[in-house]
Amino acid sequence: MKLLDFGFDAWFEGHAAEFGQEGCCFARVCAVDRGSYLVRNESGEIPAQLSGKLSYKIESPVDLPCVGDWVTAQYHNDDTAAIVHRVFPRKTFLRRKTAGESIEFQMIAANIDTAFIVQSCHFDFNPHRLDRYLVMAADGQVEPVVILTKTDLIGQDELAQKLALVRSVTDARVLALSNVTGIGFDAFRQTLLPGRTYCLLGSSGVGKTTLINRLIGQEAYKTNAVSATGEGAHTTSRRQLIMLGAGAMLIDTPGMRELGLLGAGAGVDAGFDEFATLSANCRYGDCSHVHEPGCAIRAAVESGELSEDRYSSYIKLKKESEHHEMSYQEKRKKDKAFGRFIKSAKKRMKD
Repeated sequence: MKLLDFGFDAWFEGHAAEFGQEGCCFARVCAVDRGSYLVRNESGEIPAQLSGKLSYKIESPVDLPCVGDWVTAQYHNDDTAAIVHRVFPRKTFLRRKTAGESIEFQMIAANIDTAFIVQSCHFDFNPHRLDRYLVMAADGQVEPVVILTKTDLIGQDELAQKLALVRSVTDARVLALSNVTGIGFDAFRQTLLPGRTYCLLGSSGVGKTTLINRLIGQEAYKTNAVSATGEGAHTTSRRQLIMLGAGAMLIDTPGMRELGLLGAGAGVDAGFDEFATLSANCRYGDCSHVHEPGCAIRAAVESGELSEDRYSSYIKLKKESEHHEMSYQEKRKKDKAFGRFIKSAKKRMKD
């Protein structure tokens, strides 16, 4: 295989001269698990670790290699291990706010062409959560495709209602399928193109791992038993890039219980593109769409052109992203100030 076969396209070629290093080669990160890495080049996958210099330069978790990243790596021990020296810029990315109270980015995957946002037609179906995934994809310049699974658990009328609801909030392609009956699976398989990188996003138990096993044609990855409610259980424990037989690449991710937004203001606007169109008619250019007079968006809600539910979701995600961004910037300032203090203290000790 060549690097091009697993994603090293003209965009990365354009950065090759800058990120090349004597005695090193280019490789792609295909798995990350608690600070350990697997990287892949033309010869295959091997374990890797960060160089001391790269580790020292890391200022934020967002700077660490994540699945899908391209890196400059030095191979050693007869090419059975590698040291990562540099991380290429990311053409696209998927990220969220870390779970819990911490205000920090968590990288999900990088250099993704298409994100498959997977929701079960049963208990997992949640339009507001879908909004968050669509914003995440828009924030990282990733094309979204919505997949509704477990269609065998509902009737055709209910499925039609869910499809109509999804299509009312996004222009993204929508696929409906069942891992049990196989309906819709061929249409899904046809979306996978050689040399392209795809990522599966969704809550635990929506059928992501089962979908991968069906693509591969064998039970290569563990799935837990389905409960009496028809819901599966969380199985995937790490993010990993899987090479499919037809040449496409698929990144599987653990189910995400929390999907907080951080610094995704542009992504919110892109994920709610009808709001961007309407806001051009607002009286004030910096309209927050909450209390200003002459707000075209609130007027559209009042007239019924926009649903109250859609408006509430937009305002909530916008405020959440902005709030977390302010907290993040304040944290960064404190971290940098503390770093300068430590360096100054060390210098005085030497003097």
